[in-house]
Formats: sequence, C-alpha cells, structure tokens
Amino acid sequence: MFFRAHTRDCAQSLELTGWVKNMSDGRVEAVFEGEEAAVEDAINWCSAKQPFADVTAKEVKMSPATGEFDKFSILP
Repeated sequence: MFFRAHTRDCAQSLELTGWVKNMSDGRVEAVFEGEEAAVEDAINWCSAKQPFADVTAKEVKMSPATGEFDKFSILP
C-alpha cells in the first residue's frame, strides 16, 4: 500500500530525482538519479524497509546520470 508515495518520500529525503510507477504486471519500476550512495540507499530502502510491502525480488541496472529530471515524480 502506498509503495510509490513512500518511494517518492524516500527519494526526496535523499535529494534524488527521477520517477516511480506501477507496471501492468504488478511490478513497480523506479529511476533514481543523484549521488551514488544516496541511490544505493534508496534501492536498499525500497527492497527492505518499505512499510507494508512484500518485496520478493529486485533488479538493478546502473547507468550514468543524464540530468534530465528536476524532481522525483510518481508516474501514472
């Protein structure tokens, strides 16, 4: 419940930009951009500390920052 909102709050607290959205198959996808340590903190928080979430798997792909985001958003 509220996975995307909690993810946004975490990202904002870590001063990250990017987005989070629900996928049609029930997964949640997120893009985090910012300091590498903060990105790693957000990934770990999402997979282990999300309130009321049952995360059974995660897939992480790292790439260079593009600077295209000015905030962290919840996408439809």
